[in-house]
Amino acid sequence: MVSRIGWPLAAAVLLTAGILLSLGTGRVWLDPRALIDGIVQPKPNLAWLILAELRVPRTILGLLVGATMGLSGAVLQGLLRNPLAEPGLLGVSAGAALGAVIAIYFGLSAAFFLATPLLGIAGALLAAALTMQLGRGGTLTMILAGAAVSGLMGAGLNLALNFAPNPYAAYEMTTWLLGSLADRDWDQTLLALPFILAGWVCLILTRRDLDALTLGEAQAESLGIDLARTRLLALAGTALAVGAATAVTGAVSFIGLMAPHLVRPFVGHQPSRVLLPSALFGAILLVFADVATKLVPTAQELKLGVLTSLVGAPFFFWLVGRLRRMSP
Repeated sequence: MVSRIGWPLAAAVLLTAGILLSLGTGRVWLDPRALIDGIVQPKPNLAWLILAELRVPRTILGLLVGATMGLSGAVLQGLLRNPLAEPGLLGVSAGAALGAVIAIYFGLSAAFFLATPLLGIAGALLAAALTMQLGRGGTLTMILAGAAVSGLMGAGLNLALNFAPNPYAAYEMTTWLLGSLADRDWDQTLLALPFILAGWVCLILTRRDLDALTLGEAQAESLGIDLARTRLLALAGTALAVGAATAVTGAVSFIGLMAPHLVRPFVGHQPSRVLLPSALFGAILLVFADVATKLVPTAQELKLGVLTSLVGAPFFFWLVGRLRRMSP
């Protein structure tokens, strides 16, 4: 087993390997030597264009989205003191999905190519505000509010699909909801980046409060922790970062659940020590999952959200069984 001292080296090796595989693989195979030659040869050339305009933004976006999911999952598990918590628990992902689907439904995405991510971010912020408003009163209340908001946003998604103006719009909405990094460009990456970075700042600011919360809410308040501020930072950070990520890539689940559990054996269970490693392993997981979607031999590229669900669901079942065995 990797020791606590050796895990950063292992993570760095995995991250480097994931980035190189992401840049070196695609639906159209190019010899790695051709890609290297494309970097040094006069530009523009075909290999350089494929690398710079398609694979590099896709890889960077994968790293950003994976880190976002891992970090937000670790924060929410610490805030709610629930090992099964993940970003979709508070309705943020569903809100982002609904906002993006509205852009597709009304044809805004065809008129303005950034309409989908912009409305997705707006939907995430709206869902987070609604969860925050309904969830005042404690952890359990916030979980129930998140479930209610997720249900409401899900109903809106189903309504949009039910009344899709034409089969093409329904197909586009369904395809987007499956989640993917394919065909994402620099404009979408740069649009999501400021919101993701702002969300990261909010989430990292909760680290000391999360340590105090391990003692319980009453004890944390006795230590001077402002729980309302902590919940606001966690929810706002999740809304900004996960909302922006979901608005650009579509629904990608289970990364936020898996990453914190994978790093705890190496860094311990202190929430503040789990945050950054969870972000790192979230990025690693998502990049390797995206590489797998390009390597699976199918007629159409396997969607990223489908693959993470296929891998994440068994992990979820294993985690539930493990928690049941550990409970008194």
